[in-house]
Amino acid sequence: MSPSIYFSLPSKALFQFPPSSDPSTLAPPPAGSTTFAPPFTIPASIYNSAYDARVPLTIASVYAVTVVTLNKVNAARGNKPWAISKTAAFRWLVVLHNVFLAVYSAWTFVGMYKGLNRTIPSVYGADGLIGVVDSLCKLHGNAGPGNARAYSPVTSSWQPAPGLEGGRMWNEGLAFYGYFFYLSKFYEVVDTAIILAKGKRSSTLQTYHHAGAMLCMWAGMRFMTPAIWMFCFFNSGVHALMYTYYTITSFNVRVPKAIKQTLTTLQISQFIIGVYYAAAHSFLSYDIPVTAYSPAPSAPLAENRRAIYTAPAGAAAADQKYETVSCINTTGQTFAVWLNVFYLGPLMYLFMRFFYRSYIRRAAPRVSSKVGAAAGAVVDAGKGVKRM
Repeated sequence: MSPSIYFSLPSKALFQFPPSSDPSTLAPPPAGSTTFAPPFTIPASIYNSAYDARVPLTIASVYAVTVVTLNKVNAARGNKPWAISKTAAFRWLVVLHNVFLAVYSAWTFVGMYKGLNRTIPSVYGADGLIGVVDSLCKLHGNAGPGNARAYSPVTSSWQPAPGLEGGRMWNEGLAFYGYFFYLSKFYEVVDTAIILAKGKRSSTLQTYHHAGAMLCMWAGMRFMTPAIWMFCFFNSGVHALMYTYYTITSFNVRVPKAIKQTLTTLQISQFIIGVYYAAAHSFLSYDIPVTAYSPAPSAPLAENRRAIYTAPAGAAAADQKYETVSCINTTGQTFAVWLNVFYLGPLMYLFMRFFYRSYIRRAAPRVSSKVGAAAGAVVDAGKGVKRM
């Protein structure tokens, strides 16, 4: 028998609102405890307090109400820049803000890359594609199919309890870098403050983007959803490039239009890839070797599974027994996946519309000054949108 990867509709039992609060989020390994441990220790109490649902809900709500209020204030003032925005101190604060986010994002991207490089095996390795899928679906435990530590909703326990094992993403970087990436979503609202201080209107899209990012990163990290690594990795890479661009333009340096288009294209690409990649977690299951680590089912499995990949014959021992496991197996992971999908879908559409209006429609001959003025207004309103 050879192990297979299956596609099927997810079990209805995994769709529950509100999702179960179990298991608690696991803190990163203490500094110095392993060769891959983070540079400093985050106490578990502090780490988990940030994942209290009231934190992102409160901040996102206050942010949205504040933006709506200040948009009205700016409109009543004729959208004139605030006095502070004309000072040298403000200009340098904007520069420092962009430099900080560019450097921080690059640091996160490099840290995530190193962790992924250590934990995702080659498709040509001993476990083949099964090994790759297993490394992307299971975040805790030792490397290799059958060696993961998974939380079982059936027994309400870890099987067995995870520790400081290396070889999987959570301990090897995601728990640490993902935590700060989640917190950075609160700081990024400074982008909106800059726009408002210049007397401009902060668009509804930007408000949706920032508030939604807070909630989606919270859900992904709080419920330790496998797909969240992609958002930390890709988004930090795009941010590193984007805030470098903002730093350069803050010195009134002209940047070729092709670079601006490329940045917007990268943003749209990460949304498209992210939507499909995240959703796929709900539909995948695969076979792993039966080991001492898998004494009980980890989650309900969907019926009518269809194999979409089977390992070549001879790739495993003839007497090896296998069990089928779902890629994600808790209501919290399922909630986080679909929250991100429903958030990214509209965002992807709105960014594509922005790209069309900014780069395609504006490139065509303008039939009248009114059309030109309208197009310019769209771009001005969307400038904040580009701060992803």
